Amino acid sequence: MLSGIDAVLFDLDGTLIDSMWMWEAIDIEYLARFGIPFEKSYQQGIEGMSMTETAVYFKERFGIKDSVEKMKADWNDMAIHKYRHDIKLKPGVMEFLIWLNKNGIKTGIGTSNSMELCVEALSARGVEDYFQSVHTSNEVKAGKPSPDIYLLVAKELGVEPERCLVFEDLYQGICAGKNAGMKTCAIADDYSKDTWQKKIEAADYWINDFTDDLVLQVMR
Repeated sequence: MLSGIDAVLFDLDGTLIDSMWMWEAIDIEYLARFGIPFEKSYQQGIEGMSMTETAVYFKERFGIKDSVEKMKADWNDMAIHKYRHDIKLKPGVMEFLIWLNKNGIKTGIGTSNSMELCVEALSARGVEDYFQSVHTSNEVKAGKPSPDIYLLVAKELGVEPERCLVFEDLYQGICAGKNAGMKTCAIADDYSKDTWQKKIEAADYWINDFTDDLVLQVMR
């Protein structure tokens, strides 16, 4: 899996950390403030979007009067506590990051989350120093499935796209990696289990988590 690979890039939520459940809980609570009932279809509509794109989508769809910046600030406030106290790393993540760093393979993150929350999540789990490049979709023209975010991370790491491997839990994220010309590995997550077959068909590899044999064989 790592043959010819100089950099491993990761999504954050649902890939490195078990946090996708949190966003549904926040959406339910946030929409309730405006008397809007939650429906699963809302989250399908925002899959892969940056936080700014999501705020624009919510504002236009539900007629929310708050500014996009106010909406994002509210979501950040609601999420910070959960990242500090309720979110855990996916199984095997720490061991894999340690191995990658010891073996000279560069690592980066391309997330649709905000930078503030990304830093909060990484520091709360003690893994911030394992990544040489961290960027969010808010920094590029378009979120996933656009390749922009992963191309930005690869450029900062100084690695050609074809020598990068992307780990992603969402189909749109896998498409972002493929559109960037990178190898991709799908990772299972309860939030996206309904699209599992679609994900593994799109990706070059797939794992349940970072304790799978495919990863352990690389580390031996």
